[in-house]
Amino acid sequence: MAEGRLTVIEIEFMAFRLAREMLRFKEPIPDFSTRFPNILESCIAAPFQSFDGKYLYPTIISRASALFYYMIKNHPFENGNKRIAMTTLLYFLHKNKKWIKVKIKDFYDFAMFITESPHEEMDNAVKLIEEFLRAHIVDR
Repeated sequence: MAEGRLTVIEIEFMAFRLAREMLRFKEPIPDFSTRFPNILESCIAAPFQSFDGKYLYPTIISRASALFYYMIKNHPFENGNKRIAMTTLLYFLHKNKKWIKVKIKDFYDFAMFITESPHEEMDNAVKLIEEFLRAHIVDR
């Protein structure tokens, strides 16, 4: 198993609960059991894809970027996907001894920007996420 890989159980008990308790904003996040089948599993597996024995996302930052992108764009939940993507990213970074220092509003605005990016621009969006993370990442 690749270092830093997340499980559905970790997301349910850490990231989902954090998003629900700390990032309410104007809309509630529905119960975890209402998530769409198999989409979350796909989102958390995607950053660890490999081809010909090489990872497509070989670094912690590239994996974190892919994870954030897939969690936002693939909509594994009925509502709260950006907020859950934010807390999932934070949990993934924490698990890999990293963190980001950024104002919550700037982080949410960036998540909104990624939400609005065209699907055909995925590679560029992931690169922008990498740049965002590099600009704000700190060792824990």
